[in-house]
Amino acid sequence: MESLLADSTVFTKDKQDKVTPEIAIQLLKDGNKRFLDKKTLDRNPDEHIEKTAGGQWPFAAVLSCIDSRVPVETVFDMGIGDLFSARVAGNFVNTDILGSLEYACKVAGSKAVVVLGHTHCGAVKGACDDVKLGNITSMLAKLKPAVEAVEEDGDRSSANTEFVSKVVDKNVELTIQNIMDESPVLKEMSDNGEITIVGAVYDVETGEVTFS
Repeated sequence: MESLLADSTVFTKDKQDKVTPEIAIQLLKDGNKRFLDKKTLDRNPDEHIEKTAGGQWPFAAVLSCIDSRVPVETVFDMGIGDLFSARVAGNFVNTDILGSLEYACKVAGSKAVVVLGHTHCGAVKGACDDVKLGNITSMLAKLKPAVEAVEEDGDRSSANTEFVSKVVDKNVELTIQNIMDESPVLKEMSDNGEITIVGAVYDVETGEVTFS
């Protein structure tokens, strides 16, 4: 495991085979620590492009928000070929994203799915404020269950930063539940210990990822 954490070369099938679900999460945690400590690995992009041209063996899939402040490979200090990355405002799942995650794990061998929310999420704020605008309306509707599930007797708008933070956490939790409910493929893999499905939240002010 130590060599996997320290090696900056491209992720190979041999490396992927050595990764357990637990190791996959540790790789991400260690990568975020390197990012925070400003000790990121010195990678050769040309080498990664050349060695992944004929195939890919990412060890994890990350479902994150489209927010420009959350560049997944950067904050986890990962390179080309290391991660599958699915992004949509509000980091929710639909049929297409579920299919993508199923491909990542069942077909391509990834050992973990991380649902990554983030602080000060604009999509979550929009859902809290019941924003109506074009296709954004139907998109934000998918976040409403998280808004409704958070108890708050006071201000339930985006002006209440504590409320927004709780909704961000709840949205991650519900997205994981939706993955388990709507994807028999991923649920079976999770139940069998082939993969782990976990939640995390990225702090846009500090760069730190906190896992649930």
